[in-house]
Amino acid sequence: MEERRRIGYSVQREVLDEGAVDEMAEKSYSKTPLFEKLRESVRCSGPSLKSCLLSHIPILSWLPRYPFRQNALGDLISGLSVGIMQLPQGMAYALLASVPPVFGLYSSFYPVLIYFIFGTSKHISIGTYAVMSVMIGGVTERLAPDSNFMLWDNETNSSIVDVVSRDAERVRVAAAVTFFSGLIQILLGLVQFGFVVTYLSEPLVRGYTTGAAIHVIVSQLKYTIGINPVRYSGPLSLIYTVLEVCYLIPQTNIGTLLVSIVAIISLILAKELNAYLSKKLPITIPVELLGVVIATVISWQVNLNEKYGVDVVGHIPSGLQPPVLPAVSLFGQVFGDAFALSVVGYGIAISLGRIFALKYGYTVDSNQELIALGLSNSFGGIFQCFAISCSMSRTMVQESTGGKTQVAGALSAIVILIITLWIGVLFEDLPKAVLAAIIYVNLQGMIKQFMDIPSLWRSNKVDMMVWVVTFIFTVLLNPDLGLAASIAFSILTIIFRTQLPKYSLLGHVPNTDIYRPLEEYSQVRQVPGILIFRSSATLYFANAEMYQNALGDKSGIDIITVLSAKKKLEDKKKRHEKKNAQKQKKTNKVDMEGESEKEEKKDIAFIEMEGEPDPSLPRAIVLDLSPVNFLDSVGVKTLCRIRKDYGEIGIEVVLASCQTGVTENLHAGGFFNEKVTKSCLFSTVHDAVLYCQASRGQSQHKEITETYF
Repeated sequence: MEERRRIGYSVQREVLDEGAVDEMAEKSYSKTPLFEKLRESVRCSGPSLKSCLLSHIPILSWLPRYPFRQNALGDLISGLSVGIMQLPQGMAYALLASVPPVFGLYSSFYPVLIYFIFGTSKHISIGTYAVMSVMIGGVTERLAPDSNFMLWDNETNSSIVDVVSRDAERVRVAAAVTFFSGLIQILLGLVQFGFVVTYLSEPLVRGYTTGAAIHVIVSQLKYTIGINPVRYSGPLSLIYTVLEVCYLIPQTNIGTLLVSIVAIISLILAKELNAYLSKKLPITIPVELLGVVIATVISWQVNLNEKYGVDVVGHIPSGLQPPVLPAVSLFGQVFGDAFALSVVGYGIAISLGRIFALKYGYTVDSNQELIALGLSNSFGGIFQCFAISCSMSRTMVQESTGGKTQVAGALSAIVILIITLWIGVLFEDLPKAVLAAIIYVNLQGMIKQFMDIPSLWRSNKVDMMVWVVTFIFTVLLNPDLGLAASIAFSILTIIFRTQLPKYSLLGHVPNTDIYRPLEEYSQVRQVPGILIFRSSATLYFANAEMYQNALGDKSGIDIITVLSAKKKLEDKKKRHEKKNAQKQKKTNKVDMEGESEKEEKKDIAFIEMEGEPDPSLPRAIVLDLSPVNFLDSVGVKTLCRIRKDYGEIGIEVVLASCQTGVTENLHAGGFFNEKVTKSCLFSTVHDAVLYCQASRGQSQHKEITETYF
């Protein structure tokens, strides 16, 4: 550090305003016409067509150059590991979506193959995801509730649910909302709307996923303790569901509860052992698959369903479902849910994709990711899948087991295909309580995100507020409305921060051309006769008035009062001059003029004005606009008004450190005219200060000895 302090530089140049800089740097004023831009964008040539094809179908560019020797073994092991992991997770997350477990396997097959062709991330694992599944479950149970499928059972003289018809309708709803969300993602990708993810900040995403994890936990309580609560929908539905579960606790199935407890404890211990041995083993132990196999065997041997009433998966059809066009008539009822699914799914996938892209040194195309996810969901919706995204746990397994490309994802889909065609029927006796236990254990990472709160409290309290408010909105308003409310709140925090910026007066650091806030540095000195003012935010309609008020407060000049007093003095002076002119017309004798004036002065007060202006007022004001990245029409008018008002009381106002876009905004907004040119704009604050000092030394002040009123 000491060595760096000895390094210096010396530059000798003239004071440059913006006009001089433009002339010296030969600023180009030529702009491409809109018609030319449109014609260029639609122009088609061989190279551009090839580039477009490769960018929209990435597999054509990387698969022919696939390094088989370097990546094949790692991708094979990774694909088998993730495929084995997809089996229990797909079946478990299907319960979250309120559809039969086999549809979780379909959702782990079709979308993964589509993403393999169109995706740009090499490491993320596409497939079922807890947050997406619980959002789908909210839609399916809202549009196909149990109450719509009640049948009268003559044997028991009670109403029962027609499970077959209900599940068929819920699959139809899930496929429709999935297909629609895919169309939205494709449309957003085609119009280059990938930047929408910038409104999903990390605190917002983490708070949202934590809130969604609470929904997941509550939705699985019925499988954990073996009850059948009424499923509520809409705001506060989580609270009503919890109250309903508490009311039904006396009806708990002891066998189901014991299965849940044993499964949860066993999975947690096995995962901890897996983490402990991860460095010593070449591949991770498929804990969840082993749990599913063991639980299925025990359930089959003991006959848990018939003897103890433990709910099991039930019939699993072999083979794949034929394609079915989604129910377009449902689109109007699921638009909000489809949009929320498209944004959440994309936000999670692109966030995780960028992390691994940065780690391994490649790029992820945000707009192409939207299209890839959209095609995956749309194609999957036709084959009765539910919405998918990226799973953190599977992605970590895919990367840790040596996965280098999306070939690992394609291999995992092949594993699921084999299971679906030939092995799926073996899991019909699997207790649903075990699937719920798998979900609970996989939510550990999301629950640990509560530790973000103290960390954010220390680093950034606004981000902490976004996290907490997002969590509360998600829990109380459900994931769909909670997301919209959270994004609105996050945007409001940005607006409030621009409306409440920090205003500072800058001073000069001795022997440098650097200026810093006076209240923050003890060795900074204010430049005599020059006030340097800076706001920490951009200047636009929402804070323009506060900008003016802050300038008045910092300078100590109540410009409205000063201008009002000045105007009153001028009005009185004009009335007095008019009165004198009228009296002089009536007076014909020259020798009477002196006497008349003496008599008049007896009734008139006058002020002696010094030749120098009031020393308490600055001679010039420099507005440092370096934090300003744009100006709207209100912002431009505000700067015009400041320059005009302070100019009327003899204070020159100049602007410094304007970005090129801000200068263009000033020009378009009518700031410049015949009297106001770019000579009042300076590239640096130091240039502006030197100009004001030189201008003050050269200015000539007119002496006014008396002003009558």
